[in-house]
Amino acid sequence: MEKKDISRRSFLKLFGAGTVATAAVACTGSSKEAKQAADEYRQQVEPPIGKMTYRTNLKGEKVSLLGYGMMRLPTKADDPNEYDQEMINRQVDYAIEHGMNYFDTSPAYCRGLSERCTGIALSRHKRSEYFVATKLSNFDPRSQSREASIAMYRNSMKELQVDYIDYYLLHAIGGGGMDNLHQRYLDNGMLDFLMKEREAGRIRNLGFSYHGDIEVFDYLLQHHDEYKWDFVQIELNYLDWDFANEINKSNTDARYLYAELQKRGIPAVIMEPLLGGRLANLPQYLVNELKQRDPERSVASWAFRYAGTPQGVLTVLSGMTYMEHLKDNLLTYCPLQPLSEEEMEYLHTDIANKIFGLENIPCNDCKYCMPCPYGVDIPGIFVHYNKCKNEGILPREVGDADYRKHRRQFLISLDRSVERQRQADHCIGCGQCVPHCPQGIRIPRELQKLDKLIEQLKQQSDTF
Repeated sequence: MEKKDISRRSFLKLFGAGTVATAAVACTGSSKEAKQAADEYRQQVEPPIGKMTYRTNLKGEKVSLLGYGMMRLPTKADDPNEYDQEMINRQVDYAIEHGMNYFDTSPAYCRGLSERCTGIALSRHKRSEYFVATKLSNFDPRSQSREASIAMYRNSMKELQVDYIDYYLLHAIGGGGMDNLHQRYLDNGMLDFLMKEREAGRIRNLGFSYHGDIEVFDYLLQHHDEYKWDFVQIELNYLDWDFANEINKSNTDARYLYAELQKRGIPAVIMEPLLGGRLANLPQYLVNELKQRDPERSVASWAFRYAGTPQGVLTVLSGMTYMEHLKDNLLTYCPLQPLSEEEMEYLHTDIANKIFGLENIPCNDCKYCMPCPYGVDIPGIFVHYNKCKNEGILPREVGDADYRKHRRQFLISLDRSVERQRQADHCIGCGQCVPHCPQGIRIPRELQKLDKLIEQLKQQSDTF
């Protein structure tokens, strides 16, 4: 292919305020030069084939260090409520071609359609070319009986078009504490059932994903000799390393979680390496700081390198909606250039300390709170607020020189990001979303605060 004039360095300099993927997708309102740069970047910068970094699981199998999280699948341009299976197939094909072999889904993702979409895409490939991970997502009390939970497990195989599951997880243990663990997995005999399925070979690796009460995490590890966990999925990134509990008392610092797994030789699967995109969309002054260290790398790549550097990490999951996300992450892991000890320390002290001081709403855009029965776009509202705060365009004091400009920017961009009928003023405070939030956000309270802020901004005249 004929080389273009623009280099990766030039493109990244042009889009220094965020990730390559974000910039390329968001350039609709940018200059003609920016649009051209994005188009040329897509054509020129291709991840190398045959360079993926692999880690070895407890059975001696090689697992790609980059794992595909199938929770934010692309939708059709003309109908955002319909998933674009053709694009999903293309992206899965591209991922496998570039050495990715770990695909993570759940019955709870994408309005219950993720397993089906994933199964269609993967079934077009040899079964030996991929590992598929899914979960017993029996959050609803109606799905927590032994019969209903077994039915969910078996339906996952049907949707995924497989006769065994490579990695099976107890989903999001810790939420609701020990009582919830007993109700979902212990008292109904489901954990015993899944262990027998592992013995029979229908589950190849058994583990759990953790959010919430540390007592539950500790209990399951204390019984490791009995359960023999093959892997555990934890949230790990350079902000959560020391600040997860400080940001949200219901969470646990990744430093502790990782150390406990290392003590027992249990491989760690990493979720939220970008904290739902928060570590890819940093304030400009932090972007500049990272760019001074390495102009060639996207902001997101720092977080992905951080998550992939520890040797106890088996794979790092990323929900890659767009091909640009996939390509940029593949560039980071094909192959991985591990961070030095100095770089690791720099991220989880210097940069993390500055991010912690921003006091954002700790939303990871996981969408577990959705759908809202009243149509509120909860993650869309929180993501927009955090983005405006990080970019310094959140309106503050009326007397500020830029107040009027920021007020206008905030309100216009809110309407562009979130439909009017889905904004915070439509929340009635029912609280149905609260138990589903892995971050323990008091969602109705935060929405009410934002609604009050938005209403105040709307009431103020443009003529002061």
